[in-house]
Amino acid sequence: MAEFTTEQLFSLVSAFFWPLVRVLGLFSSAPFFSHRSLPIRIRVSLGVAITFLIAPTLAPFPITDPLSWMGLLILTQQFLIGIAIGFIMRLIFSGVELSGELIGMTMGFGFASFFNPQSGGQSSAINQLLSLLTILIFMATDLHLQLLESLVESFTSLPIGSNTLGKNSFQQLAFLGKNIFSISIQLSLPIIAALLMTNMALGVLTKAAPQLNLFGIGFPITMLVGFLMIDLLLPYWSMPLYVNLQQGINMIRTLLQATI
Repeated sequence: MAEFTTEQLFSLVSAFFWPLVRVLGLFSSAPFFSHRSLPIRIRVSLGVAITFLIAPTLAPFPITDPLSWMGLLILTQQFLIGIAIGFIMRLIFSGVELSGELIGMTMGFGFASFFNPQSGGQSSAINQLLSLLTILIFMATDLHLQLLESLVESFTSLPIGSNTLGKNSFQQLAFLGKNIFSISIQLSLPIIAALLMTNMALGVLTKAAPQLNLFGIGFPITMLVGFLMIDLLLPYWSMPLYVNLQQGINMIRTLLQATI
């Protein structure tokens, strides 16, 4: 009958448990992996499978009782690192969703909103269109695999129990919030400019012919112009979306190196 000492048992549990916590932290915040349409059972099973693959390749780390204060500290540390990695990609997707909201409100879709299973709230149809387009590009260009690769690399740059994200890393993570606004303006500005000129033309037309019903002709015209602009710009959105998503991967790798 096989016998295990307490240290051997802690070593076996920790070798699998700590990496699993970091992987599940990523799955709780990263786009696509944290989508509510993906069942929790599938996410946990995928996290366990990935952990089984990477756990044997990790460098040994100090044996710690998972139920001790030090074990809880390591648990929190690994979960925060996983969340931080996924949160950077979430910022990129949030910028795209914000651009969809700006376009939708300018087109007059502010009153036509739908339930968004990702955010758990209401969002416009344009928002969901751009969100689905970004997820498709994210998957088609294998950026989801690069995200998992960055997660595996994090175990080298941030070994379990030895290093953690430094104050510069959290400061840099906060500064990355500006990307939400830059991405949203980059994607929505052409359409907003076209709709602004359309509204100015409607204002001049209403001033010249007051008998026209602005609300009767204004909404169909702005929606038509908005859809035409989306149809024209849709083929050109793939490259900016891919570039921003790739920058998100580069930001993750830069963040993992800022451990001071």
